[in-house]
Amino acid sequence: MPEGFDSFLLLITIFVVVTLAAFWLAIVIWAYRDMRSRSRDPLAHWLVAIIVFLLSVPGLFIYILLRPRETLAESYERSLEEEALLQEIEERPTCPGCSQRVQHDWQACPHCHHRLKKACVNCDYLLELPWNICPRCTTSQVNYTSDGTIATNSRHVKPSEPAPIDAKWVASQQVE
Repeated sequence: MPEGFDSFLLLITIFVVVTLAAFWLAIVIWAYRDMRSRSRDPLAHWLVAIIVFLLSVPGLFIYILLRPRETLAESYERSLEEEALLQEIEERPTCPGCSQRVQHDWQACPHCHHRLKKACVNCDYLLELPWNICPRCTTSQVNYTSDGTIATNSRHVKPSEPAPIDAKWVASQQVE
């Protein structure tokens, strides 16, 4: 065999060995970093790196089969989403009369007409029904009727009657 061919084979062999060593080191580093993103335990990080270092590709397959399903970031995001959903469910008030969901700024339930809040007599700020003073303008909320007695706060709102239709409007809309 010519001497040039032997040196070429030596170069190819060195290239293949260096490439395999770089690949082997890369999978060890990847396994360590991946485990670090999935666990807070430093012992687990190093144990995975040692197993992949000693067993190479079979160690990598073992790690992939046994690693935790989600990363710490995914777990944190999922817990934030769950907390936000729970907070949204807990914050939405319900009507004490019919248990339907109501808004924070509603004065009465549109389903059962149960009074939810009252408006301040001075500034129209929405108050809880038992409050006797407005926290915004400090006005007393005791209402007096025209005969001088204290008005009672009914827990139900009577629906208002619709305004009567103007006769001129009805007459102008008639079809000829």
